[in-house]
Amino acid sequence: MKRSLVLAIALAVCPAGALADDFADCNSGKADLAISGCSKLIDSKGLTKNDGAAAYTNRGLALAKKGNVDAAIADYTKAIAIEPNLTWAYYSRGEAYIQKGDVDRGIADYGKAIAIDPKNFLAYNNRGAAYYYKGEVDRAISDFTKVIAIEPNYAAAYHNRAAGYYRKRELAHAIADFAKAIEINPKDVAAYNGRSVAYLYKGDFARAIADSRKAQQLQSADAQDSH
Repeated sequence: MKRSLVLAIALAVCPAGALADDFADCNSGKADLAISGCSKLIDSKGLTKNDGAAAYTNRGLALAKKGNVDAAIADYTKAIAIEPNLTWAYYSRGEAYIQKGDVDRGIADYGKAIAIDPKNFLAYNNRGAAYYYKGEVDRAISDFTKVIAIEPNYAAAYHNRAAGYYRKRELAHAIADFAKAIEINPKDVAAYNGRSVAYLYKGDFARAIADSRKAQQLQSADAQDSH
């Protein structure tokens, strides 16, 4: 879940010509274009602190998209050195650390992003997922619950919390959360499959079979749409 930052100075007030083009390229979300544009802005040495930090962050996002995770982390770290309260730099560096398998550093950076912006539900969600994979299921459930409090229609949080409840064999809670995820996103194949397994463990075989069949129908429909 990556989110590109908007540079603080709007293009309308940038100088005409090459610099304006570099701002546009840096903020384009297209990896090669962003790397080129952001690099030119960084090398220009004429940016404000906010714009310099955003340029490093945007270049980091582009580098990560191309699989150059170490370089991305270096850019996020430079952005944080320039602007220590840039929540998306911490968030993005957390993603990069998770991608490298450094889960503890990822969790730490998500925590810093949350400290700066307590409404950052994506950081809560990703930190919850990291806790889940560490086996710290109660912490994961707590983070997913915070996501839901901030963004009640974010289906992934219900799905993720359901997985936590299932792992604790709190099947009624898991089924309720899978149902909420399906209510928000009726095409959530994984939620149908998850609820099917939860029903199976409860011994409710009819509902387990019904959910499994629904998941298969959705998968078949997706496969047909992709052709």
